[in-house]
Amino acid sequence: MREVIAKHKMKTFRSTLRTMWLVILLFQLGLILRTEAQLPDPCILSDTNRPPENSDIIVTCGTQYMYLSIYICPMYQALYNESMMALNNEFNKLECFGTADWTAVPPVLKFKIPLNESAITACNSNFKVTNEVGSGAFVDFSNVQYINISGEVNSRDPSTSKITYRSQILYKFSCRYPMQYLLNNTQVAVSGVNLAIQGNNGSFISTLNMQLYKDEGYKDRLEIPQTGINLKTKVYVSVKAENLTDRFHVLLDRCYATTSPIPLTSTFYDLFIGCTLNPQIKVELNGVSQMANFSFEAFRFVDHKEQIVSTYYVHCVTRLCETTSCSTLLPNCTTQGRRKRETHEVLPNATVSSPAILVSQQTRVDSPTFFSTHELAYESNYSSPVVAVIICICILTILLISMVVYFMFYIRQKKSMLQ
Repeated sequence: MREVIAKHKMKTFRSTLRTMWLVILLFQLGLILRTEAQLPDPCILSDTNRPPENSDIIVTCGTQYMYLSIYICPMYQALYNESMMALNNEFNKLECFGTADWTAVPPVLKFKIPLNESAITACNSNFKVTNEVGSGAFVDFSNVQYINISGEVNSRDPSTSKITYRSQILYKFSCRYPMQYLLNNTQVAVSGVNLAIQGNNGSFISTLNMQLYKDEGYKDRLEIPQTGINLKTKVYVSVKAENLTDRFHVLLDRCYATTSPIPLTSTFYDLFIGCTLNPQIKVELNGVSQMANFSFEAFRFVDHKEQIVSTYYVHCVTRLCETTSCSTLLPNCTTQGRRKRETHEVLPNATVSSPAILVSQQTRVDSPTFFSTHELAYESNYSSPVVAVIICICILTILLISMVVYFMFYIRQKKSMLQ
């Protein structure tokens, strides 16, 4: 009996030992698998806990930075982690690695690329300037610039052998920025479309703004009362780029006034376009810094002759040029360089609207009135005061002649009486 009990205990002990060994082996196998996959807790229940896909990257083209957000859980599924992903295979530079954001839902690996030459070239991204023929609102310009910044985020396989069972991960990105905009003054519209993998279109128009000043130092803002400003008042206009990389300058191609807030209407007056410049307009700074300045004298539209206050809006076709190429984009003032302007529709995300400029009906002797359309932009050579002076001279001449004739007749009569 004792032998039977002893054998039973031994059998039970061996069975328990086998079970313990099995549990230990399973636990060790789990550790090995967990170590190999390195799957973090936030990824266990995430919808992105799957193999990598092309839609895993989101590209945002900002005005100062490019932002890349890549789902991080698929990287762990492919047996990689954030330390094995870098920009353009630059694994020896800390600034070329991303930052894991485990608080995001789903978790992402973020890259923040400054839009300056040193940061772009440091991680070997591509920076390319292309020249294209203008279209739409920029049909007059045969040289419109675009900036394209592109690169890739790729994985590094830690395997030291000649073969690997890990798949290569490669995310390509790009941002394309137009360098020319139709700038007005009150509303800014920026494209917010995000495209995965292929890239995205960005805009710098949110960095641009137009301000009106009353002094040539561009310090005191021009406040326009409801009664309007006086004719011939000097208006100083400044177009500035703020929070913009110093790689670009501001260049004004054309500035004009319209009676409507809508930039493209049939009633407009060109302040300047290329080399064509009204004598009352002075372009003081253009294409040499992140600010462009010009001034003009307040005028009235002839269409507003029945109105006490003439209201109009100033618009500027503005481009950002790369500092090294701005000089080549300045207007070509030769006869061959000038082209006739056509009116085309401007996309809403490229236009903004300006505040009203109000000019009162109060006049001075030398106050000009401008016609509504470009073809009739210049006044007659003779103003009302000049005509009045001419009439007065004519009347005085007639009176003088009459007096001379009268005295001659009177003297002759005296002589005849004396004889």
